[in-house]
Amino acid sequence: MFGITPLGWVHTLGSLPAIPLAIYMFARYGRIVPRSVPGIGYLVAMVIGSVTAFLVARVPVSYVIGGLTLLLVLAGYGVRRLPRLGRAGAYLETILLSLSAFLLMVPTITETLTRVPDGHPLAAGPGSPILLGAQGTLLVILIAGLTAQIMNLRRQGASETAAA
Repeated sequence: MFGITPLGWVHTLGSLPAIPLAIYMFARYGRIVPRSVPGIGYLVAMVIGSVTAFLVARVPVSYVIGGLTLLLVLAGYGVRRLPRLGRAGAYLETILLSLSAFLLMVPTITETLTRVPDGHPLAAGPGSPILLGAQGTLLVILIAGLTAQIMNLRRQGASETAAA
């Protein structure tokens, strides 16, 4: 079904939980929160998806996206362990994990639009207007989301400074 191999299904079903978990954390906390139960689930799903991407990739850009996503996730989850960064660690964590969610959604949208419905996909290929529009929309959401997240972190930092 959809031209997906058994290993492709492992990749898809293993990484799929990251999407609702990311949406939940963006809605509840305004960002991905690594030190939470949904955050741990997000990490596991993203690592499964990133690692298995190397086993199912059909085009060279998939290796780049898989590797970059894995790097962003691991850096995002580890950056707060560097005490020298101070408050900058919160910004880096937020930016890195938001970028990982963006890199999760780009291939998700691409694969969905070029495979569904089965046999008559909505997008004919990588240059399809509907696919380019969807990817452009994701980019706009990323820019708006990162801007809102950074403004929120600045506001939190200002209120913490005023309270001290």
